[in-house]
Amino acid sequence: MPRFRSILETMPTYKPGKTVVSPEGKSYKLSSNESPYGPLPSVVEAIAKAATEINRYPDPGATRLTEAIAERLDVPPGHVALGAGSVAVAAQILEAVAEPGVEVLYAWRSFEAYPLLADLAGATSVTVPLRDETHDLEAMADAVTPRTRLIFVCNPNNPTGTVCRKAEIERFLDRVPEDVLVVFDEAYREYVRDADVPDALVYYRERPNVAVLRTFSKAYGLAGLRVGYLIGQEPVAAAVRKTPPPFSINHLAQAAAVASLQAEDELMARVESVIKERSRVREALIADGWTVPPTEANFVWLRLGERTTAFAEHCAGYGVAVRPFAGEGVRVSIGDPEANDAFLAAARSFPR
Repeated sequence: MPRFRSILETMPTYKPGKTVVSPEGKSYKLSSNESPYGPLPSVVEAIAKAATEINRYPDPGATRLTEAIAERLDVPPGHVALGAGSVAVAAQILEAVAEPGVEVLYAWRSFEAYPLLADLAGATSVTVPLRDETHDLEAMADAVTPRTRLIFVCNPNNPTGTVCRKAEIERFLDRVPEDVLVVFDEAYREYVRDADVPDALVYYRERPNVAVLRTFSKAYGLAGLRVGYLIGQEPVAAAVRKTPPPFSINHLAQAAAVASLQAEDELMARVESVIKERSRVREALIADGWTVPPTEANFVWLRLGERTTAFAEHCAGYGVAVRPFAGEGVRVSIGDPEANDAFLAAARSFPR
C-alpha cells in the first residue's frame, strides 16, 4: 500500500457549492458566488479565436495578461503574479512562505480554503474569531507572534460579506511587523460601494509587506476558466511567481481575461445590476424579520446556528441551492431576479 502524508488523514475535502432541483424541475444555483451572467460576446469571440491555437502551449509568463493587468491598475508588470484562480495564487503564496513552525493567521469564519491550503503547505493555522460578523483586527494584531509569517485579511469577508474600514485597517497595519506578509484577499472588491472601505492597492504602494489578491471569477464572470492574480512589491511577486507549475494558466483563460479587461465598462454595468439586486434581497429579508449583516459582496449571510442544515434543505425544495456551513449559517449568492425571488419565497416560508 503506498504511503501518503499524514496530514491527509485529518484534512476535509473542499466542498464546492451544490446544484439542486425542485420537484417541479426548477434549479437556481446560489451556492458558489458566481456571476449570474454569461460571458460577453467580445469575450466569447476571444475564446473562440484562442481555441484555434490550443495545439500550442500557453505563454508560460502570460505576458499579454500581465501587461494588461499592470496597465489597468497602474503597477509595474514585475509586481504582478498570476495563478489559476485566486485560490491557486493563495496556495502559491503559502508555498513561498510556509515551512514547519511557521504560523498563518486569519479570521474565522473566513474563506474555507485557508485552513486546507495552510495544512497542505505545512504551516500552522492561527484563527481569530469574528466580532460582529467581521474581522477583529485588533485581536488579530494581538495574535501575531515571532512565528507569524502570513496574515490573510478577506475584505469583503467570505462568507459574511462584511468589511474592514480605513481607520481600523491602518491601525492594524501599523502594529504588524514589517517581516510579516499581509495579503488582502479582495475577490469581491468590484462589489464594494462603501466609500470607507479602502482599495488595498493603496497600502501595497506604501508598505512592502502588503499584497493584494484578486480574481476574474466573480465580477468578470470567468469562474470556469480560473484566473487570479496577486499585486505585490517585486520581492513578493517574484517569490509567488516561482511556485506554480509551468503553464498553469491555460491559453483560453489568458485570452478571456485580456478581453474582459478591454470590456470592463460593460462588465461593471452588470456589477451594478447585481448590487441593486443585493440591496433588494437584503431589504426584503429584513422586512420579513431576518437579521442580515450589511454586505459589500455578491452574497448575503444568514446566521442560523443549528437550523442551518434544515434551512438549506428547505431551500432545496424550492430548487434553490445555498451554501450551508453546518452549525453556523448559510451564504446565499445574488443571482438574477427570478433566482432571487425563488430564494426569498423559500426564506419567507421557512418555519421560525
